[in-house]
Amino acid sequence: MEPIIHLAKANIPGGDHTVVYDLSMDIYPGDFVYIVGKVGTGKTSIIRVITAESRLESGEGSVCGFDLRKLRTKDIPYLRRTLGVVFQDFQLLMDRTVEQNLEFVLRATGWKDRKKIDDRINEVLDSVGLATKAHKMPHQLSGGEQQRVAIARSLLNSPKVILADEPTGNLDGETADDILRLLCKLNKEGVAIVMVTHNKTIFENYPGRVFVCKDEACEEQVDEGIDVDFTI
Repeated sequence: MEPIIHLAKANIPGGDHTVVYDLSMDIYPGDFVYIVGKVGTGKTSIIRVITAESRLESGEGSVCGFDLRKLRTKDIPYLRRTLGVVFQDFQLLMDRTVEQNLEFVLRATGWKDRKKIDDRINEVLDSVGLATKAHKMPHQLSGGEQQRVAIARSLLNSPKVILADEPTGNLDGETADDILRLLCKLNKEGVAIVMVTHNKTIFENYPGRVFVCKDEACEEQVDEGIDVDFTI
C-alpha cells in the first residue's frame, strides 16, 4: 500500500528557522494519526508543509501523489483539493449561511452544476448530523455545530485525508468528545485523519498512531503508555 503522505529526512521550517529536523512519517489510507507536543515544537508547522503553505526545502515529501519538492505554485490548489483541513477557530464566513459557506468552497474548486452542488452540500451536512441546519447563520449555531460545519466543508471534495489542527481546542469536554466520535466515524469510512492536539485525554480515549514533537524532532511513539510533557 502506498502512503498518502510521505516525509523522509524532512527539515520542517517554522518561519525563518527549522523547528523539526529529519522527520520521517508515512501515513496510509485508513490511518488515524496524532501529532502531539508542547507549544512551539513544530506540530502546526508540519501541517503547513503537508498543505504546501510552507515550502519543503530539504528531504523527501509527497502528498497524495504530489512531490512537495517539485510542486509548482499553480499546482498547489490541486494538491489542496485532495485534503480536508479543519481549524481550531472554525474559519467560517460569518456573513453567509451554512449552505453558502459550503457552496463558496465548491464553486472555488470548480463546481458549476447547481444540482450537483446542492446534492453534495446535502450529503456532507447529513454525514455530520446537520441536515436541518443548512439555512442557519454560523452565529446561530453552537461551537460544536460550527466545528461540524467545518468538518462538512473539509469533506466536500472527497479528500483522502483530513488534517485537523486542534479541532477541539475551543470546545468543552462533552462537545470535544462529539467531534472525536465524528472523526472516528469518518475514519472508519476510509478517510485518514491527522490530528494536532494538546489534549492528552483525546489520544488516550481514542487510540491511534502518535507522533511526539520534542527537542526539534518528531518521532512515532510505539511504547505502551505514552508520556508527553505539555507544559508550555
